[in-house]
Amino acid sequence: MKQIRNSLAIITLLLLSFGLIMVYSASAIYAWQNTGDSAYFLKRHVIYLALGFLLTFGVMLFDYRKLREFVKPLMLISLILLLLVNVPGLGRQVGGARRWFSIFGIGFQPSVLVGFVLVIYLADFLARKQATIASFWGSIAPGLAVLGFSVLLLLVQPDLGTAISFVLVGLIMFFVAGMRIEQLLAIFALSIPFLYMLVFKVAYRKRRILAFLDPWADPRGTGFQIIQAQIALGSGGLFGLGLGQSRQKLFYLPAAHTDFIFSIISEELGIIGATGVIILFALFFWHGILIAREVKDAFGKLLSFGLTMLISLDAIINIGVNLGLMPTKGLPLPFVSYGGSALIFDMASVGLLLNIAKHEDNSTSVIN
Repeated sequence: MKQIRNSLAIITLLLLSFGLIMVYSASAIYAWQNTGDSAYFLKRHVIYLALGFLLTFGVMLFDYRKLREFVKPLMLISLILLLLVNVPGLGRQVGGARRWFSIFGIGFQPSVLVGFVLVIYLADFLARKQATIASFWGSIAPGLAVLGFSVLLLLVQPDLGTAISFVLVGLIMFFVAGMRIEQLLAIFALSIPFLYMLVFKVAYRKRRILAFLDPWADPRGTGFQIIQAQIALGSGGLFGLGLGQSRQKLFYLPAAHTDFIFSIISEELGIIGATGVIILFALFFWHGILIAREVKDAFGKLLSFGLTMLISLDAIINIGVNLGLMPTKGLPLPFVSYGGSALIFDMASVGLLLNIAKHEDNSTSVIN
């Protein structure tokens, strides 16, 4: 397990280091134009990285199993924060959605905290229900209720993309814990009408889906981001235009240093650079699954699996959006995009994975 821990730490550090370079490359001209300081976003990104490392090392200092004693109040606090972000004067509204608090000039997105704590909560809940996991009302329903309430609060913001991500991670954890396949299929079947209403009965979401299907139908409107991302992808070729040489970041591609940083990577470093990033995330996923497979403790097994899926699914969605394989969704690329609460809690998730692997090593040593 020590080798797996070391490899996971190295993979994460490589992604963080690469992200540091690409954030500056993608944001320097935009930052200079808007703030007069080309390193504006880089400096803030370094602050987020420092906070992330502090939290990462913090979660590595104690036995992760002690989290089970505090997970219920943590879940309650995170849900209260997710509720308060909708209160005018407390939550900050950007682009028609209330998803952020502003603390000393630093944005904090409570949904990121909820995702982190929700995985811990579900891991504890499912570990306790192992003997009765086949029973829906007696075992599964209470956990699904917490997941459903979290999703409902996200939909109020509104944030359908994050809500779907939480549902997928949660249901995968239920399935891994022993939920019957027919129960899982029934939940998916029941959710289809609600998903249809949330997407096709809400004007801006319907436009986003139509833009995904045919971005050239509205090239200056809803299809603009997708088209500009595809231009960036196509311009890079095999080896790219060179680090710092992107043209799309020159006020063509919105959110170049956040949601669409993968497109800038493809443009500057080509297919080779983009493939390298995908390989690193594939290795991250594989090492996270290896930790989950090796851990004997049910809570640790489910927790490591859930954290791995939470980060990996975000990476899949972000890359899928950049490649034009999924509808546009405002979601950063883990470890690589310009920082914020997402970067901090992604790093904390890695710290928790390393914590789980470390204590499994110690347990094995004691047994031997």
